[in-house]
Amino acid sequence: MHYVISGLNSSEFTHLYGQDSDYLARHNARRVTAGIHSALPDRIGLKDVPSGENAILLNHTYQPAQSPYHGQHAIYIHEGCTHSGVFNDEIPEYLAKRQLSLRAFNLEHYIIAAELATGHEVEQAVLALLQRPETAYIHAHSARYGCYLARVSRTL
Repeated sequence: MHYVISGLNSSEFTHLYGQDSDYLARHNARRVTAGIHSALPDRIGLKDVPSGENAILLNHTYQPAQSPYHGQHAIYIHEGCTHSGVFNDEIPEYLAKRQLSLRAFNLEHYIIAAELATGHEVEQAVLALLQRPETAYIHAHSARYGCYLARVSRTL
């Protein structure tokens, strides 16, 4: 079973890069500087924002489907990041080091199964969810904060 984990497309967020706090506030966003122990997860590059660099905290619609599971939540993006992280058949450290809530969705965008996983368990859980024929895709969320982290899709 092959899969890809991909970050968000930066084009949705580039208008925020370098803007002042008033502009950010008009877009329900704010700039945050990553600290040594802050581990701000960048949803574009699928890496933590390096200490001392800026992230933008904003609200994002991670599940745009018209279903009861339509959802949005706060996310961080690494300010200036324009390269989406793409991981083929590999769990990025960004995900493996967090406790995850993995939510499998069907084609109608309904959750059909969910698992909690951390570390080496993440890939096993992803593969088990993808083995289900009705799984169309998986969303990875932080189990602690509930924030959307990444999408996992089956590949050929």
